[in-house]
Amino acid sequence: MAKASYAPLFETVSGALNKINKKSPHAADQKMVLTTHRKAPTTNPDCSRVYLRDLNSITRSTPVSAKEAAIRLRFSTVSQTVNTRMHDLTKIAADQAAFNAQKDSAEGKKTLKSYLWAIEAEAYDQANG
Repeated sequence: MAKASYAPLFETVSGALNKINKKSPHAADQKMVLTTHRKAPTTNPDCSRVYLRDLNSITRSTPVSAKEAAIRLRFSTVSQTVNTRMHDLTKIAADQAAFNAQKDSAEGKKTLKSYLWAIEAEAYDQANG
């Protein structure tokens, strides 16, 4: 097994260092470099690993289920409505006032975007319940 050594600034690199461009005609020839770093206490000093993955190992093999399609639709719909609402000049002042009124409560949302997500997600769930 190969050993990866990083510069002191990058001692704990973890994740994809480069990805495969699936739209490229040469996607089958490309490799993805994936690194992991284990932080659990161990006697082995080698806690970083490097993996090479090809197109077959990152391509989905099962079709999208109906439940997953519904979750994706909900996410995209709520995301678009939140984005539209954040840029709607007629609602900004009222949304900020309502957000500021609830943010210091125990169950209050801490960011305006998370507050709007909660409102729009609840509205979506009620409409499509």
